[in-house]
Amino acid sequence: MGWEVSESCVDSLLTEMVSMYCNRLYANKPELAASRIDAIGYQVGHQLSERYTMERPRFTDHLDAIKFICKDFWSELFKKQIDNLKTNHRGTFVLQDNRFRWVSRMSLDPSENGDLSQENAEAAENKAAQEPNMHLHFSCGVIKGALHNLGIACAVSADPSHLPACSFVVRIKP
Repeated sequence: MGWEVSESCVDSLLTEMVSMYCNRLYANKPELAASRIDAIGYQVGHQLSERYTMERPRFTDHLDAIKFICKDFWSELFKKQIDNLKTNHRGTFVLQDNRFRWVSRMSLDPSENGDLSQENAEAAENKAAQEPNMHLHFSCGVIKGALHNLGIACAVSADPSHLPACSFVVRIKP
């Protein structure tokens, strides 16, 4: 029997991790915070991919590995498959999740912090816009780590412009 973790526990852990790196450890260095969060996601993805592929033969090409990420890996993490997969057949893949769970319940409204002065309101709005991006660095790291474990070196970026929908762009490195 496999182990399962409550989704709310994962959400809380991810939120606290992002908060710790962005507000306490690297408050004035968002690039470094993003790099650290990505690295943690990489480790998680690498280990999960190892666990989920123990009983499988190695994938023979990039497309098979990407399909595994979109179907089986995503299903294990989010109880659903990726909603859409696109490729240019030259090493770039776009994975579309129309309701990405790790940001779907996140508040994007900075006014929830109560009555703020104009200056504080602008800072809160900037921080509220940055938070989903930081969560997505973890997600990009998870995808990158999983693919690296499958023998595919890649770069992964996220497009959060239509939250809670999210697109992940995977570029295979030659």
